[in-house]
Amino acid sequence: MESIYYVLCWHCHRRCKHCYEERFRPYVREELDEVVNEAMRCAPAIIKNFPETMQYLDRDTPDDSTPSGFKLRTGRIIISGGDVLTDPVRERVLYPALEAIRDKYRNNGGVKVIVQTTGDLLTEKILDELLSRGVWSVSAAGIDDYHVGMQGDKKLELAAKLREMFESAGMISVADHDKRRDLDGQGPPVYSMFGATDDAWIGKIWPRGRAWQNSLSKATIKDNFCNAWSGGLGFLEYGYNGSEVSIDPDGNVFPCCLKTARALGNLTEEPLTDILDSLAGHPVFEAINAGKPERMGLTQGQSVSEYLANCYTHTPDGRDYSNLCIGCDAFFRDHLETVLHDLRRQRLGRRLQMIPTHQTS
Repeated sequence: MESIYYVLCWHCHRRCKHCYEERFRPYVREELDEVVNEAMRCAPAIIKNFPETMQYLDRDTPDDSTPSGFKLRTGRIIISGGDVLTDPVRERVLYPALEAIRDKYRNNGGVKVIVQTTGDLLTEKILDELLSRGVWSVSAAGIDDYHVGMQGDKKLELAAKLREMFESAGMISVADHDKRRDLDGQGPPVYSMFGATDDAWIGKIWPRGRAWQNSLSKATIKDNFCNAWSGGLGFLEYGYNGSEVSIDPDGNVFPCCLKTARALGNLTEEPLTDILDSLAGHPVFEAINAGKPERMGLTQGQSVSEYLANCYTHTPDGRDYSNLCIGCDAFFRDHLETVLHDLRRQRLGRRLQMIPTHQTS
C-alpha cells in the first residue's frame, strides 16, 4: 500500500482554531489517562492488522524487468496526532508503535515511517530516539500563522532551528530526496516542513472540526476534496500507487483524512485488506474511489442532482455554504448505516468459518 495515515492519539498541546478534528486538544488528569490508554490498548491490534506488506506497484513507472511491468516501491505509514511527541504519548504509545511497525516489516519489504509533529516539541534527543527506531522521515507540520505562537517571524525562527537540527543529524530535505526517485526510502533519512496555507496542504480548509465550528472553510461546491490526495481517490486500490486510508486511535478506518460520517471498519477486529476487499466493486465505494462522491447514490435511489441538493447548508456564523463533503456526510448518515453493518457482519462471518473447529469449541 502506498500510504496509511495513522492518527496515534487524540492528545495535542494545542487547540488550533483551524484544526479539522475537534478531539485534537490538550487533555489533563483522567481525560489524559483515558486517551493515552485507548491508544496504548488499540495500537498493537491496529498494527497487527496493517497489510502484510507495504510494497506497491507504481503504475506511473513502467519497468520491463518486473513480472507486473511496473516499478515495485515501498509504501509509507504516517504517524500523526494530535502531537505524538507530547508527554506521555511519546514514551508510552509512539515508541512502542514504532518498534512494532519496524519489526512487522523488517523482513517483508520494509516500510517508510514518517512521524508528523507540529515541530516545536522536537529536540535533538527526541530526534535521535526517533531515528534509532527506524523513522525514515520527520515532518514539522505547524509552520504557519494558524498555530498559536508561530505567527509571523516566529514560524521562520522555528523553521531555521529545525533545519539546523535535521541536517546536523544527517537528514536531507524531502525536496532533495524527491529529485532521486531511485532512492525510494534508501539513503539518508528525510525531513520536511510545511503548514496550513491558502495554497498548500489543507488549502481552503476542510469543512471539519474546529475549522467548521469557527466558519473558516473557504471551499465551495467546485472544490472536490475527494478527488485528490488525502481524499478518497484510489483508496481501494491498495496494491498500487495512489492508495491511502486514514486510521483513528480506536482503529476506525476511513477512505480520507477528512473522514466520512461513518467508519468503513475497525482494525482492532479485522485486517485492513479484508475491509477494503469487501468494499471493492460496491458502487457506493467505487464512486469515492473514483473521486466522484456525487455518484455514490446512483444504485441507492439517489440521483446526482439530489446529492448536490444535499450539499447546501449554512456555516455556524450564518453564511450560505456548499461543498461535496456536506452531501457525503448526509449520504453516509442516511443511507449507509445498514450497508456498512451488513458488510462487517459478512466479513466477520467469513473469518469465523476459517477458524478450525477446535479453536472455537
